[in-house]
Amino acid sequence: MIPVLETERLILREARESDLDAMAAFYADAELSKFVGGPLDRDDTWRRIAMGIGHWHLRGFGNWALEEKTTGDFVGWCGLWSPAGFPGREVGWGLMNGKQGRGYATEAAFRVRDYAYRTLGWDSAISLIALGNDRSVRVARRLGAVFESHTKFRGLDCAIYRHPPARSLLTNPTSSHQKEELPCP
Repeated sequence: MIPVLETERLILREARESDLDAMAAFYADAELSKFVGGPLDRDDTWRRIAMGIGHWHLRGFGNWALEEKTTGDFVGWCGLWSPAGFPGREVGWGLMNGKQGRGYATEAAFRVRDYAYRTLGWDSAISLIALGNDRSVRVARRLGAVFESHTKFRGLDCAIYRHPPARSLLTNPTSSHQKEELPCP
């Protein structure tokens, strides 16, 4: 049910039980996980992975696990998210410790957004980013997303960044964003 996507350096695939150790280490680190609901213990991390798989079944889209093509290492996640009560359909991402700063989040998010627009027919998307998460703000801006508003979500002060509308990316071949996206398989 979960399609496999690729970018130049990454395979976007379903979450696997073998991802648990890396995810548990990520969520155990209070500094790394503070912007995405952490810290969590190993059991709650397992539940988080299972919830992500369930999101695919309920919504028909969700997060992909990111795997480096050259090493096979699990490096993070990126995907489409819209659970009940969420402020919009989101393009989101997160990277494991030591995998930040390599452009993986941007590379994966371009591919994921292209999938949302071309395959799922989304007109628009947001990225909900906790205030202080400057790395994610930089990724959102590289994707062409612009600040739309502040909101409080589950006790966190957040900003909503709005991605360019699908029509502008899919119909304008000279768009800088379109050039960076890969075609769907």
